[in-house]
This record gives sequence, C-alpha cells and structure tokens, in this order.
Amino acid sequence: MLSRTEERIKLVMTLTDKILKKTRTKDVDPPPVLEVKSWISDPDLQPSKTIIDVSQAAPTEPPPDKMLKFMADKVLSDNAVNTYGPVLGLDELRESLARQWSSQYKGKISKKNVAITSGCNQAFCASIATFTSENDEVIVPTPWYFNHHMWLQMAGVKTVPLETDSNMIPIFEKAEALITDRTRAIVLVSPNNPSGSIYSNELLQKFYKLCSSNSIRLILDETYKDFHPNVSQPHKLFENNDWKQTLTILYSFSKTYRMTGHRVGALLTSYENLLEVEKVLDTFTVCPPQLGQYAANWGLANLEAWTSDRRAEILERAKHFSKKFEPLSAAGWSLRGCGAYFAFVDHPFKEGSETLAPLILRDQGILLMPGTMFYPKYDPHGPRTFRIAFANIDKNKITTLLERLKNLSYQRLQRT
Repeated sequence: MLSRTEERIKLVMTLTDKILKKTRTKDVDPPPVLEVKSWISDPDLQPSKTIIDVSQAAPTEPPPDKMLKFMADKVLSDNAVNTYGPVLGLDELRESLARQWSSQYKGKISKKNVAITSGCNQAFCASIATFTSENDEVIVPTPWYFNHHMWLQMAGVKTVPLETDSNMIPIFEKAEALITDRTRAIVLVSPNNPSGSIYSNELLQKFYKLCSSNSIRLILDETYKDFHPNVSQPHKLFENNDWKQTLTILYSFSKTYRMTGHRVGALLTSYENLLEVEKVLDTFTVCPPQLGQYAANWGLANLEAWTSDRRAEILERAKHFSKKFEPLSAAGWSLRGCGAYFAFVDHPFKEGSETLAPLILRDQGILLMPGTMFYPKYDPHGPRTFRIAFANIDKNKITTLLERLKNLSYQRLQRT
C-alpha cells in the first residue's frame, strides 16, 4: 500500500503528465494542403490520367519578367535586402499602399494605418493577438479559411461558426444572436476563400454597423480583392469617418504579383492598434522579407496594366467554369459559389468528400480539397462539398476537369 506521501507524488506526476500532453497545437488538425498534397506520393492513389491540381490557390507561374529583373538588380546592387528592416515594413511601401487604397476606396488612410507583414496569414495572426485573450470568441462564417480557424485554436480563442445561405453568403440575421460578452471580432473574407462568393457593400456595411454598435472588431480579409468584379471600389467601408475604431483589413501581394514565396502581406488598422501589432511582429519575424517588399512597392508603381490583364483573365476563367458546369447539374452536382480563384460545389454521392477526394485523384487525376477541411467536424455540409481552386489552370483544363467530374461513377469510386 502506498503511503500518503507516495500517493501525493503519484497524483502530482499524473496531473503534470496531463498538463504536458495538453498543448496549444495538440487538438489542431494537420495542415490540410499538406495532407492533400501527400496523396500524390501514395502508391495506392496513382492515377493513369495527367493530374489536374486544383487543391491550392497559390499561383504557380512566376512574377512578370520586368519584376524579376528589378528583383535581380536589387539583390546585386543594394545590401539593404540582406539586412533587418523596420518592424512594420518599409516606409515607402506603407506610403504607397496607403495612397493607393485611399484613392481606390475614397477614404482617409495614412502610412500610420499600414503594417507590412510576412504574408497575409501573419497579418491575421497579429491582428487576433491584439484583440483577444484566452477563451475569447471570434465569429467566422462557414465554410471558413482553415488557417484562420487553426490560428484561433492555437491562440486559445473559440471559433464561433456563422451559417451561410445557399449562395455561400453569411446570414446576417443570425450573426447578432452569436455575439456574447466574450466576442471580440467577426471575420469576413471577400472575395471568399474557399467559396469564391463576393459580399456586397450593403452586406459589409451591415456587419460594420453591427460590430461598431457592439464595440467589437470587423476583420475583413481582402487577399483576393484585385480579382473582384468591382475592382474600382469593392466596398465603401473606408468612407465611414470612424473606420479606424472598428475595421481591420488584411491584404496579400502574393496572389496579385505571383510572389507567394516572398511572403509579403499587409494589415490596415488604427494607429493605436498598430502599436500593439508592432509588438507581435517584432516577436514573430522582426521584419518582413526585404526583397519582397521592394518588389511589391515596384509592382504598385509599375504593374497596374499587368494586374488589370491578370484580373480579366481570372474573371474569364470563373465565367467559363460557371458556364461549363451546367451539364454537371443534371448529374446531381450543384455550384454553390464561383469567383476569384475558387468554386465550391456540392457532389451527388453517398460517401463523404473526405473519402471521395483521394479516390477522385486515383480514378480521374483530379486533386481537390474535401469540404470537411472548411467546416467544423460536426457540420453536415462538409462531407457534401468540395473546393476547386481553378486559377492555375486555363479554360481548356477547366473544361477537361469538369468533363472528368461529370464522368465520375459512384460504383467506380468504390472499387478497391
């Protein structure tokens, strides 16, 4: 029989073991993109057809030649790209972005409202870190961008799902009921990842007023704003005189200039909040990558026409996808959302998308993401849906992709 001292020691060791096993990352799912990409090397999933990869939204083509030349010359001629820079980013890039957005959105934005970050994901993480504490809540529409949910989990913040309608638009009327005394923000993404849906100015203004009246933050991720149909002014939130008290905008240069590997994003917020953001960024990476910042600033000054052409190309692919999808409707498929880089679809099969996705790779050579990666585990919509990132394939491949999906047979997918 154990002595009282031995029992106490055993109890302490048991509790310590439990504490050590419970970490910030333990209950977070593995990165979805990495999981899906791993199927390509699975010997049991090798397709006989050429792979059409629509799993990830990152551009695969390089930046334009003139930008590459600028970057090469910068590396050879300016040692600044090899050294630490300002924590909040290069002054000239912050000023350029503030000037462009002030003009585009008809609002008052200064350098003191802009931080440059190591990618847009870091902009989100830094923003959340300044608004939340342990056990706080953030409202996020479903399907959500999985990295947003993953970071909220790691930050000890509860992700509160907000339902979307049949067109993948957040149901505003249900948002107010989700707000509690622990709610710190509502996160919206438009054009949306993963659905491709675009939120109207009217809807965004409603969410802005809701957040303002409840003294919480509206975080709007505009990573894909350069592929918005109304590129001249996607919304009018910056026309609100008090926007700095409520609004935080996230942005990425990566998709626009095809420079994902250089990790350059941005965050627009109040000057007071930027002082808190600076603490986070100094701890994360000290400063954003220098070369990418110089390239982004060069792009703002020199690539307006190129960006416009790229936008027209992406919008044309989205239009082509919607048109060519029509025959799939007769086969039981449904197009829920389509825009910018993405389409979000319902499938007609009995099995869930998490089971079907690797089998679709095996039988049709299509690498796509199951909807379960964008919903809470208990949500029945996840198993019924797929995300298709079509921005890296031309119209011919889009046609081939949809023909392959139309030819899918449930019996064939069950083959072992």
